Amino acid sequence: MILPADLAAQPSRSRGRAHQEADGGPRGPRDIFQRDRDRIVHSVAFRRLRQKTQVFVAPDGDHFRVRLTHSLEVAQIGRSMSRALGLNEDLTETLCLAHDIGHPPFGHAGEDALSAALPDAGGFDHNGHTLRVVTCLENPYPGFDGLNLSWEALEGLAKHNGPVAAPGWAMAEADAQFPLGLDSWPSLEAQLAAIADDIAYDNHDIDDGLRAGILGLEELLDLPFVGRLWHAIEQRHPGLDPVRKIKALVRDGIGTMVGDVLAETGRRVREAGVNTIEDVRGFGSALAGFSADLAAEERQLKRFLYDRFYNSPALTPVRHEAQRVISGLAMHYLENPEALPSGWQRGDGELSRQRAIADYIAGMTDRFAIARHEELVGPVHLPDRF
Repeated sequence: MILPADLAAQPSRSRGRAHQEADGGPRGPRDIFQRDRDRIVHSVAFRRLRQKTQVFVAPDGDHFRVRLTHSLEVAQIGRSMSRALGLNEDLTETLCLAHDIGHPPFGHAGEDALSAALPDAGGFDHNGHTLRVVTCLENPYPGFDGLNLSWEALEGLAKHNGPVAAPGWAMAEADAQFPLGLDSWPSLEAQLAAIADDIAYDNHDIDDGLRAGILGLEELLDLPFVGRLWHAIEQRHPGLDPVRKIKALVRDGIGTMVGDVLAETGRRVREAGVNTIEDVRGFGSALAGFSADLAAEERQLKRFLYDRFYNSPALTPVRHEAQRVISGLAMHYLENPEALPSGWQRGDGELSRQRAIADYIAGMTDRFAIARHEELVGPVHLPDRF
């Protein structure tokens, strides 16, 4: 279903950028959202995702996903859904590619450890830090800090999970500089980017969990969503070897979820009677999403993955050691601020110093954090496999 054109973000109607940019210099035939996407792709923060944890820490297995490959998979899913609905593919892709660039090393385990180690700095939140990266820490341009993304891109990154009632300090600072209307819903492009994230990791974590031997196929098949897809594959391809069946399972899982989102989003938009992007922002609930039945099955799948995969005994020691690395680095830099690279040393107060430490550690890759800990604090003992 193609949605009404006025529901799509239009480059010509963008609210622009926080810093006005001169038109001089070679730019090429790109509109504002295409430039946003390209600024993310060419950023240092995006390149660092290739060595940042998705589930496994600096994985030795070449086939396991990392934050970079996850972000690329999210972008493919998001762009496909945006195209099918007649929305702005470039804005959707920008948000998908950028949604994880605020993650510190070791994923959520690293985030928890960094927040706990620096409580006087206001804590650490990866969504807020994403805004901080693109508005402050990336600095490729001569006239301003940050990537100077469009208002629509910043809005979508800030509201990745919907309206923000109580923004942390980093998001609040970005909002103060360029108000993003945090109390409203974002564009449909942003809503699709968030769902594409769920679709990607729901299905690809099944693939990685089975590949790692942490998840068992039989227990997965007890889930109605997975069992139904598996049975359909057997009906279509009797005698297919298990490895190919698992690949078909992941592919069909993505396709089934995408088809459901497209149908349900079209239904909600039609029944809501929204006519403009501002109607979408002010509607009061998400217009893009799963149907009620699939949403219940997706929540069940998520609970299973948290219980049996993310919090599995095989990964618990990895998470604990990763958190020890982050905590150790934070304590070392707090006690020895001169150990920070010169560009990260701050002389304008304790709060600024602690936030600089958080910024520096958050920008590390898994392997760089491990190397710095071994150099400055002591040995790191991570299981070889994960």
